[in-house]
Amino acid sequence: MLSFQQPAFYQSLKCFVTHGIMGHVDPKQPPSKGKPWTAFAAQDFVYTADLILPQEVFEVVQEELLKHDAAPQYKRIVMSLHDILSGDFYSSYIKQGNILMLSEGRRGIDNVFALRSGHLTMFLDKEAYERAGLVGKPHGVKGNRGIKPRWIVEIDLNSSSMVKGKKGYDRLIYASKNAFSGAVTWLFCNMTSTVPDPDPLATLSPTSCTSNPSITQDIDALVPILTPSTGTSEQIARDELEDFSSELYEWLALVRLQSPRILQSDSIDPYLSLYRIPNGSNPAKICKLSWRGFFSPSWTRQTLIGLFTVLPSKTWFSFSTTTFSRGLAGDNTECTFLRPPNRPGEYLMWEVRSHE
Repeated sequence: MLSFQQPAFYQSLKCFVTHGIMGHVDPKQPPSKGKPWTAFAAQDFVYTADLILPQEVFEVVQEELLKHDAAPQYKRIVMSLHDILSGDFYSSYIKQGNILMLSEGRRGIDNVFALRSGHLTMFLDKEAYERAGLVGKPHGVKGNRGIKPRWIVEIDLNSSSMVKGKKGYDRLIYASKNAFSGAVTWLFCNMTSTVPDPDPLATLSPTSCTSNPSITQDIDALVPILTPSTGTSEQIARDELEDFSSELYEWLALVRLQSPRILQSDSIDPYLSLYRIPNGSNPAKICKLSWRGFFSPSWTRQTLIGLFTVLPSKTWFSFSTTTFSRGLAGDNTECTFLRPPNRPGEYLMWEVRSHE
C-alpha cells in the first residue's frame, strides 16, 4: 500500500493505493476477508456509488444485474433521539435488528447522531455535552484556537447493560429527554429483509426513497492505459506505480464528475486548464452508472460481487463509493476499485481516509 501525501499539520485526508491479486469470487459464498472486501465493509454511511465500464458490456449489466437486483431503498423519518432509544422501535430495530441511521446536521458545527449496527455515536458541542452528563472524549483538531471544542460520545446499545433499570441505559434516557428532546430528520436503512410486525415506523409516516441509477451512455472518451507495468527493481516499480495510480485516479475522478476534459473532442485552452490525458490513451466509448441515496456496506459488497459474476473476466470496470464521513481519524471516506483489462485476478484500489 502506498500513501500519496506527506504528513502535514493541516492535512485533512490521505489517499492510499493498493495493487494486488484476489481469489475467485463465488457468489454462493460471498467473500468477507481480505481486500477489497474489508475496505468496503469498513465504510459506514454510503451516499454515492459510481460504476464506469466499456459501452459494449452495458447491456450485460442492464440485463443481468439491474433487472434482477432491486434498487437500494431507504427512508426519511422525523423523530427524537428519545423515541429511538425507547419503546418498540428500540426493542425491534436496535436490539433485534440491524439498521443504519444518520441525523441531519453538519459535522463539526451541529449536534449529529449516527447509529450503525447497534453502536450509537454522538458528535456534540461543549454545551450539549455538559448538559447530557454522558462520558465522552474530545473530538477534532487539537490546539486550534478560535474553534469551539467538540466532544464525541460512543455507546454500544447491544451491551447487556443497555436495558431498562440499568444505570447506563437510564442515564442515556435521561440525557435524551433533557438534552436532546427535539425531533430531527433521520435517514434510515434496514440492513436486513426482516420488518417487525407491527412496524414501529408506520406511525411516523416515513418517506420512502428508491435509488434508481442515473445512466450516461456512449461517452466518447480518451481512455488511458489501465494496466500497471512492472519496473526493473522494487524501488522503480514503486515509483512507477505511484505515478501511474495518481494519473489514473485523477482520470477516473473526472469521469465520475462528467468532466469534458476526458472527451475526445475536448479542446480547452491550456490557459484555463493544465490537465492532459496520460500518454498512451486511446479513443473508446464508455458509460457511467451512478446511484445516490443512503446505502449500507452490504449493498456495495453485493453489487461488486454481482459485477464479477456477470461481466466477462477480461473486461475492465471501476466501482467507487463515497460516504458521509464521520470525520474520525482513519475513517474510510471513499473507495475506488479497478479491475484492469485482460487481468482477471488483478486489481487496483484507492482508499481516501480522514486524518487528524
